[in-house]
Amino acid sequence: MQSHCGPLRTGARRRLGFTLLEVLLVLVILGVIAALVVPRLTGAQHEANIMQTRTMIAKIESSLGVYAALNNGRPPDTLDMLLEPVDASGRAMAPIEKDYPKDAWKNDLNYSLELNPSGTGYDILLWSNGPDGANNQGGGDDINNWDET
Repeated sequence: MQSHCGPLRTGARRRLGFTLLEVLLVLVILGVIAALVVPRLTGAQHEANIMQTRTMIAKIESSLGVYAALNNGRPPDTLDMLLEPVDASGRAMAPIEKDYPKDAWKNDLNYSLELNPSGTGYDILLWSNGPDGANNQGGGDDINNWDET
């Protein structure tokens, strides 16, 4: 009597791996999936960076409002003053912001304080240089606090 571990195969070849055609077919399928998915993911990252920067600008606007409230309505002259604020009498206060504000691309935010046309207050202009990193004074691909688009 003959002993064996598996079923007898008579006349059939035992397959030990994939054929070259099967491997190439899988690679083509993976390539097509990657070609469809990767552009969508990079677009999503771009939009996420823009949203993160808009959120940072809104947060800094809030911090500027806190500073102004502690200084008789006068916003700071620079964003550095959020890191080392002083009150209306010149006394040092706890920092309003821990670090200098940066956008999603790790670039410093830009800040300009202008007397508004009526002369009754200030226009606070905040903007990021945007994805290209070039300062267009709030235009171009810059992300700012005065445009809704």
